[in-house]
Amino acid sequence: MSAIRSVPPGARSLRMSGLSLVELMVSIAIGLVVTIAVLSSYIGSLGATRMAEAQVRMNEDGQAALTILAQTIRMAGNNPKQQDYHSTTPRNLITPTFIIRGCDGTFSNIDVAATTNYADLTCAGSGGPDSIAVRYEADRYNTVPNTAGGLPTDCLGQDLPVITGNVLKNVPAVPTDVTYTVADNRFYVSSTVSLSPGLYCKGNGGATAQRLVENVEDLQFIYGAAPIAAATPPVAGYITASTLDGLDPDIALRWGKVATVRICVLIRSEEAVAPDAASAGYTQCDGSTNSSPPDLRLRKAYSTTVVLRNRQAP
Repeated sequence: MSAIRSVPPGARSLRMSGLSLVELMVSIAIGLVVTIAVLSSYIGSLGATRMAEAQVRMNEDGQAALTILAQTIRMAGNNPKQQDYHSTTPRNLITPTFIIRGCDGTFSNIDVAATTNYADLTCAGSGGPDSIAVRYEADRYNTVPNTAGGLPTDCLGQDLPVITGNVLKNVPAVPTDVTYTVADNRFYVSSTVSLSPGLYCKGNGGATAQRLVENVEDLQFIYGAAPIAAATPPVAGYITASTLDGLDPDIALRWGKVATVRICVLIRSEEAVAPDAASAGYTQCDGSTNSSPPDLRLRKAYSTTVVLRNRQAP
């Protein structure tokens, strides 16, 4: 008979060692907890990054819109009197003499070629984003000149038509033909099926209206009116365009009283990034709070006040 070989107890336990079912389930549970924590941290970080990127883009759009509007409105009525003009030459060569006109809503006849006289501008109706028209004498220094001949341009970079006027120059006064250009820029908010709402401009250079800034959802203006005769016009408060239209029977005198303009633009984010409706609430241009926005986009109002430093009586 062959001898029976015995296996040492330690060796047997070594070959049969392993995880029990309970230990395996605990390990899986711990792994799931760690995985969920890592995913939650990643998702939270991704959401915060998207929010931060959206806010940066909104700030850029808001500043761009305010810069364009403020620079143009500040130029309203710019009509410098040249040094060699005779003292009896009227300073205001802009014809008609309107330099600014606003609307609580969008102009129904925004086209410059069809309505050169601001008195003929009409509003499509109150409510919604406002619109504004601004006129000033343009030159290569207060506009972006074209690259070909350095000619002044409108808000879309289109060459402005050259106007010939007759003034008295030198002493003794000699009637002389002079040439100059007038920029007539009209701003409003619009949207199409394929494009998000944005700030548009229609200039008198002949080009079709174009969008200047994306994601501009609302545009509001209020006007500081002051007596025309005042050397330093005091502004007691701000009123809307429709209220201003009721100040004087003469429409030119109404808008000749405007000394300052307060601008507000409402910018929305490109995409829906807010985690919930409460986080998407925002303050509107009129100061009220919208706690139930139509989507989860971020929105923010940006505002500034512009002084019409070239204001003069019509």
